[in-house]
Amino acid sequence: MKKGKKKHHVPARLNVLFFAVFILFAALILRLGMVQIVEGEEYVKELQRTSNATARIDAPRGVMFDRYGHVVVDNELELSVTYTNPSEGTSNVELMRIASELSPLLEMDASRVTDRDIRDYILINMSQEDRLELVPAEERRDLDHSEEYVLEVEAITDEMVEAVTEQELQTIAVFREMVRGYANTPQRIKRDISEDEAHVISENLYRLDGVDILRDSRRSYVYGESFRSFFGSTGQIPRERLDAFLARGYDRSDIVGTSFLEAQYENVLRGQKAVVESVMTQSGNQTVNRAIEEREGQRGNDLVLTLDMELQQVVEQAIEKQVTTGNPFLSDRAAYAIFMDPKTGDILSMAGYFDPHDSERSTYADHLGAVNKVFEMGSSIKGASVLTGYQEGIISPGDQLNDRIIRLNDGQGGFIEKSSINRNTHGWVSDRRALEVSSNVYMFEIGLRMAGCYNSNTASCSFPTATTHQAFDRARYNFSQFGLGTETGVDLPSTSNGLHGSELNPGNLADFMIGQFDTYTTLQLAQYVSTIANDGYRMQPRLVSEIREPVADRNELGAIIQQFEPKLLNRINNTDDEIAQVQRGFRDVVTNSGGTGYRNLSSTSYNLAAKTGTAQVRVAVGEPGNRRAVDGNNQTLVGYAPYDDPEIAFAIVVPQVKLNNQGGRGGMAQEIAKDVLDWYFEREDSMRHGPVKPDAPLLENVDSDEEDPDVIE
Repeated sequence: MKKGKKKHHVPARLNVLFFAVFILFAALILRLGMVQIVEGEEYVKELQRTSNATARIDAPRGVMFDRYGHVVVDNELELSVTYTNPSEGTSNVELMRIASELSPLLEMDASRVTDRDIRDYILINMSQEDRLELVPAEERRDLDHSEEYVLEVEAITDEMVEAVTEQELQTIAVFREMVRGYANTPQRIKRDISEDEAHVISENLYRLDGVDILRDSRRSYVYGESFRSFFGSTGQIPRERLDAFLARGYDRSDIVGTSFLEAQYENVLRGQKAVVESVMTQSGNQTVNRAIEEREGQRGNDLVLTLDMELQQVVEQAIEKQVTTGNPFLSDRAAYAIFMDPKTGDILSMAGYFDPHDSERSTYADHLGAVNKVFEMGSSIKGASVLTGYQEGIISPGDQLNDRIIRLNDGQGGFIEKSSINRNTHGWVSDRRALEVSSNVYMFEIGLRMAGCYNSNTASCSFPTATTHQAFDRARYNFSQFGLGTETGVDLPSTSNGLHGSELNPGNLADFMIGQFDTYTTLQLAQYVSTIANDGYRMQPRLVSEIREPVADRNELGAIIQQFEPKLLNRINNTDDEIAQVQRGFRDVVTNSGGTGYRNLSSTSYNLAAKTGTAQVRVAVGEPGNRRAVDGNNQTLVGYAPYDDPEIAFAIVVPQVKLNNQGGRGGMAQEIAKDVLDWYFEREDSMRHGPVKPDAPLLENVDSDEEDPDVIE
């Protein structure tokens, strides 16, 4: 029996569902066609009339405090004129129109307007017909737009450039700032506008599309030029570093730290920008800008410096007093000084003063010279020489050497005689006595013996070049353990490491050991003496101790974000007894009657230890065509106090001083140190009164009519 086949029937309700879906898809396709084909052009126009914009408004930078909480770098409110370009496609003609309307309302600095800026201005204001007449059609053939433009610029005559008026130069100055901006980003046209300029521009904002007045801030320095150079500068991103900043999320128009502490701690000091997101709709000739979201900005984090601003002011005044008293200098008058805590590396003061011999240049605080200018430091480095002798096994604590006139082979069949200053001979002296009287010969012997040349009397001395080079290498390595001739590690973006002399002969090796061959900075000299004061531990110099959260009240410090602990760089390869022997020698310099610092520094009550130095120099003086070389010296002094528990160490350099018999004045570095240390330890015994505003004197009764002694080393 056959079974019948089943028939499948689609229910009527399912047919209705399929038909409904078909109708819906047909309606959707029809509507999409209407939107894209019939109404598409109108929607595109509407989209062009409406756009989202995000404005990022700079926040103030972090504040800097000195070690006692005194504000030293702050922000001051200022008003800036800005221009915000609503579109990358805005023509130069339109920008120039706005610039021409804005320029009569404010005073611009036109000194940076270039010849090319003027030629661009002339071309922008030319009609197309006039521009076509500048360059013949045959010369334009097969050229692209940029190549044509170059020809047009070159075709502008000098007469056309010279015909530009002062008011037009003002317009050009405004325009060149406007075109540096980017779409939807406020570009500063002029910072710190006057109150009158703000009023008149405000009254005309309705006709100045994209122009606005922005509440801005600029750096202010509470104590004037005190430490000003090391605080650093701010400005627009340097062109060579633009890509690096953009990669870190900066805008091209941002203000950043460009030097020293501002640059070193840019990531800390940079504020968090305020962000304003808005919708801009254009209807006819009117533009409506409606904010849809705002996020407040925040000032950058604050820095607490190791700087003692009160001490800084005292040091600056003590230096200025010596530099400007009389005329003891061969050429430019200058002096540099650094005071630091030897146990932590905290830089308490770092100052310099420069008074140029050339009257056309102005006197100024040359603080940067303390880390960037290098000098032969003379006998002040002899502590490193003695400790090098210990390290190399040349001498032991208490060993005596004969201070006499020695003779070195000059390599030409003759001899060079070398001795302590002014051919003085001290006979047999110990290491401590050598430091006390500043024996050159004792240091010569250390270097010569390192090179395998023992000079037992005044006979000639010659030795292989290879051995000399090895002695130089070992001596420089040992010196580097103190920070001499190497990086100090200070938290600044640029400092000098000193210079190495290149002619490595026997005489120069001897001179190296008395500080008259390689050159060092004042900061390196300060780190060296701090290492001796700190029992051989070399600390990293630092200018910033803490990073703090910003708070509104300038009289309070915010919560600590990061605290920098003192950092040990190395411990020199000497025993405690060897270091103590040199420390005692430094103390002898100021306590024993034969010491080179006894006359000026023996009366101090704070147990000073020090080492004086003078390096012989020859300086070219005179007007062009009548130049001549004259002898002089660099005066230096290093030291620390109190001797038994050091809390402050220092290095002072007074370069290119005349010889005493030529009108010079000895002991200038010692006088600077005494003025500062007298004040410092007197203040430590009394209540702190804080730094003073610029030009208020801190030093009192520090003048002295006593004649400075002759240089005796």
